[in-house]
Amino acid sequence: MTVLWWPRTEVTYQSTAPSSVVYEDRFPHVLGLVHEHTLSGRHSYRLVIGRDSGFSYGHWVEVEPYVAAKGVDTTTWTQQEVRIRFRTGHELVVPARFFLYGR
Repeated sequence: MTVLWWPRTEVTYQSTAPSSVVYEDRFPHVLGLVHEHTLSGRHSYRLVIGRDSGFSYGHWVEVEPYVAAKGVDTTTWTQQEVRIRFRTGHELVVPARFFLYGR
């Protein structure tokens, strides 16, 4: 017997802010690239940044499937922002104010 679970999600990349970067809300923050597969065959990706290591809550940014599927090259955390560089050469910058205090 085969059981399928749809939609199915998987975290294809994750990064944790280094201990040297302490945000004003005093919580550790994580970033995850979440890939969702739907029964219809649709693939979507979202970047989730926040305090929840399960990536069910936080600041979400939709990422084009072509860019996300190629993967993340680097993630740079600073007091002001998190900068994500994809292997395609695209960069995404999210100011810290968008993911602090449980947003």
